Amino acid sequence: MKLVTTSVRLPKDIIDEIEKFSKDEGIDKGTFVRKLIAESLREYRIKKALELYRERKISLWKAAEIAGITYSEALEELKRRNIPFKYDLQDLEADLYWAMK
Repeated sequence: MKLVTTSVRLPKDIIDEIEKFSKDEGIDKGTFVRKLIAESLREYRIKKALELYRERKISLWKAAEIAGITYSEALEELKRRNIPFKYDLQDLEADLYWAMK
């Protein structure tokens, strides 16, 4: 993985928390911030993909693909987030199309 540098201004209280938690985890601040960002991006991808699914813009298969998770994990995320599972003929056709790729 190629690393590049970027900068961001943060309030002192957030920096203090980063320093505290990175010490608690026994890792340096940079590693801790990368870990936080990676976890946040994963959560964001899942959230956005499931929003598209809830709005019936994409199938659950496509949401799982966008989120970078398995179909089973997407089903679990629906349950965890209290999003109703919707499945109709259009979803079946989309799932069959995706599965045949």
